[in-house]
Amino acid sequence: MKNISKYFILSVVALFVSCKQETDTPKVSYDPNVKVKQIAKSDTSSVKVADLPINFTGTNVLIHPIGDLNIYSRNKNVAYDSSSSLGDSQQSFAVSNNNEFEITGYLQNIKFQEIGNDSIKALTNKQILIESATYLKNTADKIKKQFLVYTLADSDTNKDGKIDGNDIKSLYISAINGDNFTKLSPDFQELIDWNCMESMSRLYFRTIEDINKNGAFDKADKVHYHYLDLLSKEWKEQQYFPVN
Repeated sequence: MKNISKYFILSVVALFVSCKQETDTPKVSYDPNVKVKQIAKSDTSSVKVADLPINFTGTNVLIHPIGDLNIYSRNKNVAYDSSSSLGDSQQSFAVSNNNEFEITGYLQNIKFQEIGNDSIKALTNKQILIESATYLKNTADKIKKQFLVYTLADSDTNKDGKIDGNDIKSLYISAINGDNFTKLSPDFQELIDWNCMESMSRLYFRTIEDINKNGAFDKADKVHYHYLDLLSKEWKEQQYFPVN
């Protein structure tokens, strides 16, 4: 009984240490001695699927969210097949959520299809992880231009061999059909938040720079303030300085 108790305690301690290490994982690694791991390929137990297409009101584009779905059968002796019922798996087949003007999830890509055209094209051929894609509906109504704004991870900044939520989050923009997919936030700066100011046709956002190079983003680091003029032909962010 004492041995069982000892092993149980050690297991709990190990689990606690493991969770703490995962929580404390830095978003960026500057250690020159740490070799960049090759980005891992998709898990062989995952299934790449697309959700049913989404059409934002007033647009002429169908949006197909693409993600990896991990399906685990409740009966470990039975392999998954497409004819099995939803009740046999531990999660649904959805890879995204959406409301009236936003898609959220952990998406490997988004594909676009103009209504009336069977051709489907991908947003990018690079490995990324999209957390949200937002249609700027009020801006479209005002200036008659349709944009999507994305928050995503585009690089393995912590050098752990995968692109996930532990890497730096960046801000991107594109036309409603995925054209001109453009990064707005500077490299190695973590996106804090963003907001569209329709009255000025500007997209405002904040980022934080890890100036002490400790791999974390905290109050010791520097906050930067940016905006994008949505009326400009060239999508280039501008800095502004509300705090001296």
